[in-house]
Amino acid sequence: MTKQLSHYVNRDLSWIEFNRRVLEEAQDINNPLLERAKFLAIVSSNLDEFMSVRVAGIQDQLRAGYSKTDFTGYTPAVLWKRLIKRANQMVSDQYRTYREIMRSLAKEGITLRSVEDLSAAQLKVISDYFHEIVFPVLTPMAVDQSRPFPLVHTKELYLSVLLKQDGEVEEEPLFAIVQVPSILPRLFQLPSRAGSKKLEFVLLEDIIQQFIHILFNGYTPFAVHPFRLIRNADLLLNEDEAEDLLEEIEKELRKRRWGIPVRLEVEKGIHPYALQMLQEELEIQDNLFLADGPIDLTFFMKFANSLPGYEHLRFERMEPQYPQEFQETDDMFEVIRERDVLVYHPYESFEAVNDFVMQAAYDPDVLAIKMTLYRVSGHSALVQALAMAAEAGKQVTVVVELKARFDEERNIAWARQLEKAGCHVVYGLVGLKTHAKILLVVRREQGTLRRYVHVGTGNYNDSTATLYTDIGLFTAHPVIGEDASALFNEVTGYSSPYEWKAFGVAPTDLKEKLFRLIDREISHALEGRPAYIIAKMNSLSHQAMVDKLYEASQAGVKIDLIVRGVCCLRPGVPGVSDNIRIISIVDRFLEHARIMYFANGGDDEVYLSSADWMTRNLTRRIELMCPVFDQTLRQILINMLRLNLNDNVKARQLLPTGVYTHVESGSEPHRSQFEAQVIHNWKSSV
Repeated sequence: MTKQLSHYVNRDLSWIEFNRRVLEEAQDINNPLLERAKFLAIVSSNLDEFMSVRVAGIQDQLRAGYSKTDFTGYTPAVLWKRLIKRANQMVSDQYRTYREIMRSLAKEGITLRSVEDLSAAQLKVISDYFHEIVFPVLTPMAVDQSRPFPLVHTKELYLSVLLKQDGEVEEEPLFAIVQVPSILPRLFQLPSRAGSKKLEFVLLEDIIQQFIHILFNGYTPFAVHPFRLIRNADLLLNEDEAEDLLEEIEKELRKRRWGIPVRLEVEKGIHPYALQMLQEELEIQDNLFLADGPIDLTFFMKFANSLPGYEHLRFERMEPQYPQEFQETDDMFEVIRERDVLVYHPYESFEAVNDFVMQAAYDPDVLAIKMTLYRVSGHSALVQALAMAAEAGKQVTVVVELKARFDEERNIAWARQLEKAGCHVVYGLVGLKTHAKILLVVRREQGTLRRYVHVGTGNYNDSTATLYTDIGLFTAHPVIGEDASALFNEVTGYSSPYEWKAFGVAPTDLKEKLFRLIDREISHALEGRPAYIIAKMNSLSHQAMVDKLYEASQAGVKIDLIVRGVCCLRPGVPGVSDNIRIISIVDRFLEHARIMYFANGGDDEVYLSSADWMTRNLTRRIELMCPVFDQTLRQILINMLRLNLNDNVKARQLLPTGVYTHVESGSEPHRSQFEAQVIHNWKSSV
């Protein structure tokens, strides 16, 4: 008798399946070779964050003795074992893929050499490099009775070193560690051999191993192996009692380096004594991975991006187009007054957003600028424009989210810079992350005030805007403007609950508004009117939302979901989710837009949102969902969704078993991201 499947897919196991889809892109021989290498790096980076946050959280539950079953049927203990097993299987596949990619790169004249294979001239070069550049920054750290085991930083690469003293017989080896300096390039380019045009590289840790005896005068290193540790990276903030949230986060960031060890990665073939020492000192037994290749493959990202002259091994370069609506004008306000404007990144340039803020900064009729910042690039033109506006005497209010994970330090720096320029900087509400993406400009026009608003599905980050697919909407619609002002008032001051005219706002009413929209589709279906939902998002894991979609399916509502990552809904279950189809698209750009379409009995409605349908987004964050009122723009967004749904090259369909499989190709291939590169395919299609 077969065990009946749960109606829900576990969130963390679903994430493993997502990262496996990323790995499939590294394995896809139809992708350019250096792009495959970059996907390999993304797999590693994704796994690091997953281990330091999600798996670390499960480890905390185990340590606290928590044993309750979650809504998908897993206890922390069972889930831990299954996650570690599946993660290790995936990483083993990743290293097999690494070796395949290296063999293919070698055919292109790009090779990674071991020190043993170097010519005498190349050995001389790495010797000089070691003595002149590497050696001065190395610090050998011995471990003995007088010198306790040193702090091992998370995600940093180290070498474990076993030694014996020259001329003496030791009962057991001496032990030391050496950090591989991350300030130096992981790959060192060797001079070409005589008559060869090949590019040859050697790993920094291999160079250090070759000359490591120099660090231990009078001792002989006999076993040297790389290792790497992942620590718990979650911040434990007590926001209620923190007098200064900025200082509290800075204090917690310093603690992150001492986070509890979660995962240990070591080189396959490591000496048993060295492994025993590492496991005992770092107190880690279960989450151990033996790497059959270089530890930490994230170095492939810089490597793949920095090689000149190999454009044939990359995707064809795509230059974002400046939005056509703004191309023939110096006055963006005039254009937005006349009509709403939709911008689709990365096909259209983020410079339009920068220019909008810059124009507002210089415009003497602009009185105020208000904006949320969640993740900002390292050299943000937006931040410079906001600072200029404040220095010009405008009222500039910036809600900076200090708790944006792994961007905390950068956001603290931006907050201080903006404050120095005279901006009002707000850190949001206690216990809630401000994840909404909204920009409000208040302008004086003909004796009255007009509000101009930009809402987006992605961060105000010009770097990720070239890598993520996101939607931005410029509008001067008065109802959206009123809601925008009310939203900033709620975040920055004291304000009674507001009756939103257009927005759905989490955590107060976004979930309820979505439920009302789904219930309306259910009513249409039951009464024989058109009932159809298309929702595109990054993740779907909120149990009540999954249950509501099941209810809609059972009522006859057709539902198409485009969920890039985690998905706890199990489609195609007879009597439960027969009418639900789910696809995931993993391709050149990270699918990041959140778009919701409701047929509404033939009177279509479309919304843009910052929120995924996850518990954290709907209950613990300030999120925003905004309607698109312009009929032409609504149709453009519907066409974009259909473009995704027709993808039969990079789309995978989620089966009732929880397994993803490539969508069956029809007679003609459709690759939505590549078809969307031709702007007229979606903007001029209505």
